[in-house]
Amino acid sequence: MRKKDPEVFQTVSDGLKKLYKTKLLPLEEHYKFHEFHSPALENADFDNKPMVLLVGQYSTGKTSFIRYLLEQDFPGMRIGPEPTTDSFIAVMHGDMEGLVPGNALVVDPKKPFRKLNAFGNAFLNRFVCAQLPNPVLESISVIDTPGILSGEKQRISRGYDFAAVLEWFAERVDRIILLFDAHKLDISDEFSEVIRALKNHEDKIRVVLNKADQIETQQLMRVYGALMWSLGKIVNTPEVIRVYIGSFWSQPLLIPDNRKLFEAEEQDLFKDIQSLPRNAALRKLNDLIKRARLAKVHAYIISSLKKEMPAVFGKENKKKELINSLGEIYARIEREHQISPGDFPNLKKMQDQLQSHDLNKFQPLKMKLLDAVDDMLAHDIAQLMVLVRQEETQRPNQVVKGGAFDGTLNGPFGHGYGEGAGEGIDELEWVVARDKPMYDEIFYTLSPVNGKVTGANAKKEMVKSKLPNTVLGKIWKLADIDKDGMLDDEEFALANHLIKVKLEGHELPSELPPHLVPPSKRKNPE
Repeated sequence: MRKKDPEVFQTVSDGLKKLYKTKLLPLEEHYKFHEFHSPALENADFDNKPMVLLVGQYSTGKTSFIRYLLEQDFPGMRIGPEPTTDSFIAVMHGDMEGLVPGNALVVDPKKPFRKLNAFGNAFLNRFVCAQLPNPVLESISVIDTPGILSGEKQRISRGYDFAAVLEWFAERVDRIILLFDAHKLDISDEFSEVIRALKNHEDKIRVVLNKADQIETQQLMRVYGALMWSLGKIVNTPEVIRVYIGSFWSQPLLIPDNRKLFEAEEQDLFKDIQSLPRNAALRKLNDLIKRARLAKVHAYIISSLKKEMPAVFGKENKKKELINSLGEIYARIEREHQISPGDFPNLKKMQDQLQSHDLNKFQPLKMKLLDAVDDMLAHDIAQLMVLVRQEETQRPNQVVKGGAFDGTLNGPFGHGYGEGAGEGIDELEWVVARDKPMYDEIFYTLSPVNGKVTGANAKKEMVKSKLPNTVLGKIWKLADIDKDGMLDDEEFALANHLIKVKLEGHELPSELPPHLVPPSKRKNPE
């Protein structure tokens, strides 16, 4: 029986903050969640702009990729074939250009980085924020990471837990872009470890196969296949991870054969990044649900261990025994509370962490705290979902603008401009007229009556293209401009032109663009 009405929230981020502080945080604190999994969330975590995390081996073009998106250099940027970026650089919007060192960043309550101080000075000396006024950064922030090296030496010399830092970021960002170089695909041990650290965040990962203009088409296909195979072994997801192929820097293409493919891939990737501000609230909601589920499981684990501990004698032996049999405890909790195995924390990691804790100081099960979280998941979240949808409709044009995102929006270098159905867009003459004499010859063999051929006769000719009926039906709809179920010579020529567009591998427009309307059918401005 539910006693009180659900909370009422003004905005999604206010709602998330309030739910977290009143319902989830008490459970986390009671069972030491922050010592085991991830530090407490702060207001800045709910308020900050969407973040994109770039990860890749050294010299795969991470820094160049950011420069390409922003279309300007940023403070602290160094590019070169050797490992140049040895720091984490958060590239964010600021009114003045400048660098903020890590130690200053982690005390700034407006930035979402305060909890990074847990990684110590070795990390903070390698963390900076580059601020600059740039339109792209008004809606997203980008995080550049040190190039991942191969071999054991580098891992030891970092001085901080690189994979753990990445995992911290992965939890908080909206998109993780893994960059690979089409030239050197070997995935080093450290890189595999890093990709595994991103586990549970597969939905945020996108892969970019960069520098693809430097190899021939046939080799590119082999490289793509090899990359998919290697990723499949490391990332265990039912869906195939989306890989974007291209050359993400502003230099001429070395081998321009695949220009069209690169353009289409770039457009898809840009659309994906541009949608981040619109989906940011939903992502934060999603992450809070994930966190709440883990916190619940954690509470069951901690309270089960507490229950098994003896009050007086044999504590140390019992602790060892319990840690060793943690797998069985997991299985029992899974059965008793109907929890899916995917919600449990990593067994080995949990066993290691428990070694340093006094299990007697753990708290027994307190149902009131768990009920509050269940209540939040069952009722309040549903309400926030409605609010997310409302916020989305109120701000429909929330997309990333500026930099490379504007380069292809309008004008002749927009994707597909002047190609396919767009051919002849800026010519005075009707583009179909070029081939109309040829189409007219066919038209007059179809025994037109009063200057028109019937649908049945036109169909006989159109099916010779071997295009499926669904496509021909769409072409018919576009070409039969006066909707009389018949085609005159201009409409017939237009239908054939659209068949040619489709056969050449272009998409059909959903509506007939003005430049394709036959001159006699155009409405003269009054």
